[in-house]
Amino acid sequence: MPMSAVTQSTPIPDFGSITIHNNLPTPALIEAAVRRGEGELASNGALCCDTGDRTGRSPSDKFLEDTPGIHDKIAWGNVNKPITPENFRKLETRVLDHLRTQSELYRFDGFAGADPKFRLKVSVFTQKAWHSLFAKTLFINAPREELPGFAPDWVVINGCGLEIKNYEEYGLNSPLGIVQSLEQKKVIIFGTHYAGEMKKSIFYAMNYDLPDLGVFPMHCSANVDQNDDANVALFFGLSGTGKTTLSADPDRPLIGDDEHGWSDSGVFNIEGGCYAKCIRLSPEGEPQIYNAIKFGSVLENTVVDPATREPDYDDGSKTENTRVTYPVSFIPGAKIPSVGTHPKNVIFLAADAFGVLPPVSKLSREQAMYYFVNGYTSKLAGTEAGVTEPTPNFSPCFGGPFLPREPMVYAEWLAKRVAEQDSDVWLLNTGWTGGPYGVGDRFKLKYTRAFVTAILDGSLRDVEFVTHPVFGLNMPISAPNVPAEVLNPRDTWKDKDAYDAKAQHLAALFRENDAKYQISDEVRAAGPSV
Repeated sequence: MPMSAVTQSTPIPDFGSITIHNNLPTPALIEAAVRRGEGELASNGALCCDTGDRTGRSPSDKFLEDTPGIHDKIAWGNVNKPITPENFRKLETRVLDHLRTQSELYRFDGFAGADPKFRLKVSVFTQKAWHSLFAKTLFINAPREELPGFAPDWVVINGCGLEIKNYEEYGLNSPLGIVQSLEQKKVIIFGTHYAGEMKKSIFYAMNYDLPDLGVFPMHCSANVDQNDDANVALFFGLSGTGKTTLSADPDRPLIGDDEHGWSDSGVFNIEGGCYAKCIRLSPEGEPQIYNAIKFGSVLENTVVDPATREPDYDDGSKTENTRVTYPVSFIPGAKIPSVGTHPKNVIFLAADAFGVLPPVSKLSREQAMYYFVNGYTSKLAGTEAGVTEPTPNFSPCFGGPFLPREPMVYAEWLAKRVAEQDSDVWLLNTGWTGGPYGVGDRFKLKYTRAFVTAILDGSLRDVEFVTHPVFGLNMPISAPNVPAEVLNPRDTWKDKDAYDAKAQHLAALFRENDAKYQISDEVRAAGPSV
């Protein structure tokens, strides 16, 4: 069923006589951003912009219009906080009035969803030229012949320069907000210049709509073997766990780095670009991402030498969440259109700040559902406002901030798709080894890449495994190009008793968290022992 079967065109806002630059080409948007003082070009040609005080998402300032039509379908709570229709209308009026004071605005028209059967038509209105370039880079551009009379399913209105001083009157938590209406199909943004709010709001919309269309929406990256179209892999994980890094592989064309749907036909990218972290980026460690930073890409909050204009990717003084956005076509050999077959392998990525999970584990079907619905990882510094060091965190389905429905809706979709396609599911710890954060070290990227290679070429599937005594995870006793002594996490700790205590502590946190979900006895039994 096409997406248009469940949506109606959303009216375009009336901005009066203000000049609106419609779908400017990339060079014109870059010229406008530089002219307006929004950013400068780096030596590699990328547009460098700062997002001000907000250098990450602001989840505590995200609100959803609460209407009778959606109320019973939403998992209300810390993620999905309600706002009344009256306050939504008043805030929309405030933002539109603010934008009408501008001398010029920018409009982008495009799509979310590389599969035409399930795509959304999206229009984005911004007061900043670089925000329009961001949308042009991250969404799928509409062909020029489709632009006249473009009728969007969703409208994003970004009034980043407006702060609501009397925010309490509207039920807000601060002068900024990201307020969304699933019925009106609108997103209103104000008080934050962080561009990632625009892309994540549309992903949130897809997470609501796609299950009704028989599609499993996923916070994951995807790639495919260059010599085998049937060898597709998915990488699930929150920001900073390695989705973008591990899916950028010169031998495996990239399908997408962050958001996908899994239909009866296979997987498809929801976006048209990539949004990669670039803190400590190097040409040796991540050559594809490094080389994608050029004219047409946007660097956010990256320190640049004022004389040479050279970016310093090692400098996190503005934020650890330095970012670059670029079209997926900037990755050599990327799969365009960004669609693939059903995945052979599904990989969960967890940056374990406790340092107790094995670096790689093969999951049973019940374990796959258990670790998916719990979604354990660590929030990494800078990905959200106020997060300054890794913090242990459970995020259901490795995408809790973006799920309007109950997590079990998405977990059941995972179980269904994996069972139908007989996909193998793995858990990779991309976090710490030899001790917790502050004591141990971050697991070596070259070893994680070696695990991924062995998973995808099939060489890790049938090796001998041993069972972790606390988590019940199947750990290989050998892996190509990885020292055997790092495969069992307990062996990497000097203090074995300290490891055992920390493992039990994390196991208890899992059990405390899984009590939130109505999962079967078999799935619950697949969790750790306490």
